[in-house]
Amino acid sequence: MKTLIVYTYPNHKSLNYAFLQEVIKGCRENPAIEELQILDLYEEDFDPRLMFHEHKRRRYMYQDPKMEKYRQQLSWADQLVFVYPIWWGRPPAMLLGYIDQLFAANFAYRDTKGLFPEGLLKGKSVVCVSTMKGPTNYPFLWLNNAHKILMKRALFKFVGMKKVKFFEFGNMESKKGKQKQKLNKVYQYFRKVAY
Repeated sequence: MKTLIVYTYPNHKSLNYAFLQEVIKGCRENPAIEELQILDLYEEDFDPRLMFHEHKRRRYMYQDPKMEKYRQQLSWADQLVFVYPIWWGRPPAMLLGYIDQLFAANFAYRDTKGLFPEGLLKGKSVVCVSTMKGPTNYPFLWLNNAHKILMKRALFKFVGMKKVKFFEFGNMESKKGKQKQKLNKVYQYFRKVAY
């Protein structure tokens, strides 16, 4: 299994970075994971702005030479892992900008004459590891599960990815947030996960 980790947080002395390190550690100890790539969107200085106009059409985004490296990474990976905080009930703008530009028509999906498009990223699995300041049940109780619906239904299933797992960790700024147990939970999962 080839695993691509997409990390989206600007601080390398943070809890999110600690989660990234546990994902990496678990993956490196997992015999089912043959190869591992890490994409740190902030380190990469990724430009999240979606730009198209009369000379750069949205329908040709799948050919944008600036995104070729990232398209190759997505095509290469069997498993995608996203590590990010939940801000205002959704992933950071940096990650959403990556998604806007990479999950483009004729690369991630193809329009058909039917009701739904054909997903072109079939067979890949996805794991989202996200943290938030609020309680773990906040997105479910107050936001109608908007984060999971956005990521799982509106994005991953749309492009053909059906195997999606979430680790949504709340109370992460609290002294009672059980951060060590949650870090270990993520490490143990990636140490054992098989494609």
